[in-house]
Amino acid sequence: MSRTAFIHRDRSWQPPALTPQYKTSIKRSPTHPLLSLPTTPSEETGPRFGHSLLGPLDNDMVLNYAKGDGLPIGERIIVEGRILDENGHPVPNVLIEVWQANAGGRYRHKKDGYLAPLDENFGGCGRTVSALDGSYRFRTIKPGPYPWPNGVNDWRPSHIHFSLFGSGFAQRLISQMYFEGDPLIWKCPIVSSIPDKAGIEQLIAKLDLKASLPMDALVYRFDVILRGRRSTMFENRLEGN
Repeated sequence: MSRTAFIHRDRSWQPPALTPQYKTSIKRSPTHPLLSLPTTPSEETGPRFGHSLLGPLDNDMVLNYAKGDGLPIGERIIVEGRILDENGHPVPNVLIEVWQANAGGRYRHKKDGYLAPLDENFGGCGRTVSALDGSYRFRTIKPGPYPWPNGVNDWRPSHIHFSLFGSGFAQRLISQMYFEGDPLIWKCPIVSSIPDKAGIEQLIAKLDLKASLPMDALVYRFDVILRGRRSTMFENRLEGN
C-alpha cells in the first residue's frame, strides 16, 4: 500500500462483476467497458492515519459499546493476523476498520429489519492499526448468520467486514472474513461468485486453539495479502488492489 502504481487484478482469480446468482450484482455491474484512470498524488498520499487517532478500546468490541457493568451476549473471540505484501513482507500503519452483526445476526443499523434482537452492549464496529511487523488484533463477539432477500432461503454465513486504508483514500480495500467450519460459506451466492476454491479459502479465518485464552476466548487467524495474483479478495477494487 505504498505510493506505487496499482496492479491490475487477475480476473481468473477475482470474482466477475456480474454474477446473476447474487442478484444485487445485476444492477451494480458495469454495462460499459471499464476505464483505467491514473490516480493523482493527493489521492495516493493523503489523508494519513496514525495510532494517535485511535482510542484505547477501539479494537475491543466486547467493551467499546458496553453500558456500565454490562457485557455483550455471545461467544467471545479474538481475531488476529498480519497484513502482508505479495512477497510476504509486513505492511505497517494500515488502518483496519471492522464491522459486523451481533451474536443473533442483527446489525446496529436502522435499515436492518431482521427479527433478531439488538444487543444494548454491542456496537458491532471497531478499528486498529497494523504494527511494524504487520500484525493486528481485536476482540469481539462471534457474529451470527442471518437471512437476506436474495433467494427464497438464502442465508449469509457468519462474517466480519474488513476495510483497510493505506496512506490515502484511493488505497481503501474492503472484504469479508468467514469462519472455519461454517457450512453456510459454501451455500452463499456471494461467496460462490469467486471462481477459485483457493480464493474462497483465503477468506476463511482459521481457528487457532493454541493461541486461544482458556476460559475466555477462542482465537481466529486471518492474514491479508495485498497486491499480486494471490491477493485477498476485495469487493471494491475492480481494477486491482
